[in-house]
Amino acid sequence: VQLVESGGGSVQTGGSLRLSCEASGGTIGTYDMAWFRQASGKDREFVATVSWSGGRTDYRDSVKGRFIISRDKNMVYLQMNSLKPEDTAVYYCAASILGSGRNSDAYELWGQGTQVTVSS
Repeated sequence: VQLVESGGGSVQTGGSLRLSCEASGGTIGTYDMAWFRQASGKDREFVATVSWSGGRTDYRDSVKGRFIISRDKNMVYLQMNSLKPEDTAVYYCAASILGSGRNSDAYELWGQGTQVTVSS
């Protein structure tokens, strides 16, 4: 299975973007899916996760109430609203068969990333 992200771009503070992650070469129906991000010069950090059934989600505190993760068949989405400059990063889609929550080390499939830039 390969993951390909899209939807990144440049927006001003307060704007919105919708990231998409498309899986190809197989199904992600039994994988927990997540979004991580990495700002320049910083470690990769957890953003949001959705369980394989779609029934459970989790978010880092700084994006709660602003970001929404969802999934549909072989797609995973991250709706990002009220964007802030501190949201600027490369965003990665990841998949885990083990249900790894916030632990990036346990995600076995990764996309190549999509850049999100928020200007003030």
